[in-house]
Amino acid sequence: MIEITEGYIDAMAPNASAIKNAQGLVRKRSYVELKQSKDGTLLFGECAGSGKSNYSCSADFVNKEQPVLRCSCPSRQFPCKHSLGLLYAFAAGQPFAESDIPEDILAKRDKAEKRELKKQQDGDAKDAKPKPKKVNKSALKKKIQAQLEGLDLLEKLTLSLVRSGLGTIDKTVLKSMKEHVKQLGNHYLTGAQIELRRLVLLLEEKNLEENYSQAMEQMILLHAFIKKGRAHLTAKLADPELPLDSETTIEEWLGHAWQLSELHDIGFVHREAELIQLAFLSYDDKGRQEFVDQGYWLETSTGEVNRTLQFRPYKAAKFIKEEDSFFDAVLVSELYRYPGDINRRIRWEAMTARPLSEQDYESIHKNAHRSFADVIKQVKNQLKNPLGDRHPVMLVHVSRIQESEEGQFVCLDENGQQLRLEDAKYYGCSTVSLLPYVPKAMLEDVQLLVMFEHQQDRGQLIAQPLTLIKGTDMLRLLY
Repeated sequence: MIEITEGYIDAMAPNASAIKNAQGLVRKRSYVELKQSKDGTLLFGECAGSGKSNYSCSADFVNKEQPVLRCSCPSRQFPCKHSLGLLYAFAAGQPFAESDIPEDILAKRDKAEKRELKKQQDGDAKDAKPKPKKVNKSALKKKIQAQLEGLDLLEKLTLSLVRSGLGTIDKTVLKSMKEHVKQLGNHYLTGAQIELRRLVLLLEEKNLEENYSQAMEQMILLHAFIKKGRAHLTAKLADPELPLDSETTIEEWLGHAWQLSELHDIGFVHREAELIQLAFLSYDDKGRQEFVDQGYWLETSTGEVNRTLQFRPYKAAKFIKEEDSFFDAVLVSELYRYPGDINRRIRWEAMTARPLSEQDYESIHKNAHRSFADVIKQVKNQLKNPLGDRHPVMLVHVSRIQESEEGQFVCLDENGQQLRLEDAKYYGCSTVSLLPYVPKAMLEDVQLLVMFEHQQDRGQLIAQPLTLIKGTDMLRLLY
């Protein structure tokens, strides 16, 4: 039987209300029957509902990585509060009587097994006789030409802004820029569209002078994208069968959404990976016009800190389950990695979970960088790439965290090198203000997850503390 914890159940819930309502059913003792199969792969029972008849609910773990929750209630929410409550009751240690697996569940398992077998047979046949992917050269050339035309429009706009100067931008110019944002969408340049919208948002703010340095960074980024995007598209126009670029992130900038099958084909898949979430944040990305759920995970076998990303477009946000903090270890049979440098994006289709152990915390301590000099070198190398992530996150070992007389926090490594701790501007979340309330024992000989930001106007590299880990204690300042 899989180990079921509250954190694991929370991650399965579609929203916070489902968690609250499911736990409420357990507290009210609404379950009139609680049963489990002899082999421990099935939990099932009956829950009193608003109707005359009880609801039959179950949680099937015959496939541990992809459990199936079922319920006879009419709720459109999946999984519903009744099947979630069944799991909370089990996690709370309530008694489950041993019983035979119901016939209807056995029938459903049989159908699922046949579907999976057919899927595997189809996959084996496909692998045995792989068909070369056909490229519609005519359609691809039209798309590339449209993208190149979009880059020309963007270049004219950015050159115009440079000649005139940001100080001369008024409502008329901003209106023209917004029109360009729409046009870039028509030219299949979603990456440029997002970044140009970010520039507009910066220039629209009342305190424009405070945003000049950020606006200049956006201009540099757009210039780099125009240059690299044009070179990439020109090469592709000359050879439409050119493979996707997996060495850089240019494909995503040009609007390509990587499929898991593509990542598999280029070897960006890691078997039997174990991960520990070190930090989590959700934020409103007005440039993307989406809510973003972002988790930072340590891969114990590689020591890399990579990230999961979920995008919830404004118009569809209520239909997409919001991700949340996760406090157990995650076991993944196939972990997919996206092209990138520090903090590559990762994804998986199925996983199992277990509580964190002492060995997991030892892995965190072992994989923390002990030299700030080496970390800063890696971060600066990434920041040199205008199209790279400008807020890399690293796990470092800190000798101590201290506050100066001016109220400025710094952390020191074993060699005495300092790293300035300050809140990054991009996410707008304060964590440094929480440091005075952290127990003193957690501020010495501790592992610290930090997010870097280069503040152009001051010419300084700062680090925002996200999580402190000492021994088997993990204190998240942001989640």
